[in-house]
Amino acid sequence: MDFESLVGQIKQVQDVFQAQAAHAINLSLTTRNWLVGYYIVEFEQNGEDRAKYGDKLLKTLAQRLNKRGLGERRLYEYRLTYQIYPQLGDVIAEYIVQHSQNAFLRLPTAKSVGSNIAIEKLRLPTAISEIQKESWETPASSLFYKLSATHLIRLSNIDSATKRAFYEQEAIRGCWTVTELDRQVSTQYYERMGLSKDKKALSKLALKDAQQLTPLDVIHNPVTLEFLGLQSQDVVTETKLENTILNHLQLVLMEMGRGFCFEARQKRVLIDQDYFKADLIFYHRILKCHVIIDLKIDRFRHEYASQLNCYMNYYKHEVMQEDDNPPIGLLLCTDYGETTVQYATEGLSQNLFVSKYRLQLPTEEEMRQYLLESATEQDWEEYKKEQAENKKKNQ
Repeated sequence: MDFESLVGQIKQVQDVFQAQAAHAINLSLTTRNWLVGYYIVEFEQNGEDRAKYGDKLLKTLAQRLNKRGLGERRLYEYRLTYQIYPQLGDVIAEYIVQHSQNAFLRLPTAKSVGSNIAIEKLRLPTAISEIQKESWETPASSLFYKLSATHLIRLSNIDSATKRAFYEQEAIRGCWTVTELDRQVSTQYYERMGLSKDKKALSKLALKDAQQLTPLDVIHNPVTLEFLGLQSQDVVTETKLENTILNHLQLVLMEMGRGFCFEARQKRVLIDQDYFKADLIFYHRILKCHVIIDLKIDRFRHEYASQLNCYMNYYKHEVMQEDDNPPIGLLLCTDYGETTVQYATEGLSQNLFVSKYRLQLPTEEEMRQYLLESATEQDWEEYKKEQAENKKKNQ
C-alpha cells in the first residue's frame, strides 16, 4: 500500500460509514415521527380526557413537552404522516424489535409489558384491505428505507393518493433530495407528465434537471384554469405552461369574475434604474382600482409578496388617479402554506392576496396506468411480497 492507496481507503471508509450513520439516523427519525403521530391519533380517538383538550391538543401538548423538535407545527406534521402512512406500522414494529432492545415496549396501549402484546397493539391500526389489482401502492418497506422522514412529511401534504404515489415512485427512482421533490411538486411535474405524449422524455428531463363589493368578493380562490385547454405535447415545460396561461386572457377574465378590464401584459415598470415586469394589469370598473396579477409557476415564497407589494406601491404613487382606490395585488401560485403567507404579508398592503390556481388535471386512470407501466420488476416483487404478507396477517 502506498500513500495514495491509504488516502483512498480512508476516504472510502469515511464515505461508506458516514452514509450508513445518516441512514440509521433517518430511520430513527421516521420511526419517531410515525410513533408520535400514532400516539396522538390514538389519544384523539380513545383518550379518556380527550374532550378536555379538543382543537388545542397539539398546542397544549407542545407547551407541556417543551422540547426542541416537538413544537405544535412538528406535532401536526407527525400526526399527518401517521394518518397518510398507517401501512408503515408493520415495518416500524419490526425495526423497533430489531434495533431498540425492547426500549419501546412501554406503549400507551399495551395492557402488560409483554412484547407480543405491545407490538401487536402497534400493528392494529395498520391493517390494510386487499388492494385492487389495477391500483398501485408503494411498498411500505420502500417508503421506510428509501425515503427520508422529511420526504414523508412533504408527501403527506399531497391530497390525491394517486398523485402522492407518483411522487413517491419518482422520488425513489430518481433519488431526489427533499429540495428536488419540492421543486418538482411546485412546478407541477405530475400535471405535466399527464399532459405529455412522451412521458419517458419528460421523466429523463426531470431527472436531469355581490353587496358592496370588497376585494375578497371579487377574487376567486382557488382560480380554476381548466379552460386553458392544454393539449398533449411531447414535453410540457414550465415556460410552455406560463405562456399558455398568459395567452388565454379572455377566458382568464371570465374566470376572474365580472368587472375586470384588461390593460397590459408583461407591463414594464421602471423604478430607479431597474426595469421590472408585472405579468397582468387589469382595471376593475366596479372597485375603481388597478388589479396587478403576478403569476408564479411554483409554490409561494416570501419574496414573491415583497415583489408584488413593490408593484402595488408603484401604481399607488405613479399611476393612481384622484378618484381611484388603492391597487389590488393578486399573487397566483400553484400552492402555498398559510403560515408562510401570513408572515410574509403581515404589515404589507391589506389589498395583497395570495391564491392558488388549478390546471385541468390528468385523469386518475391515466396516472395509475403510468405508475403500473413505470414500475420496475424489483418494485413489483417488493409490492407482491408485502401484499402477500399483509393478506396472511389479516386472515
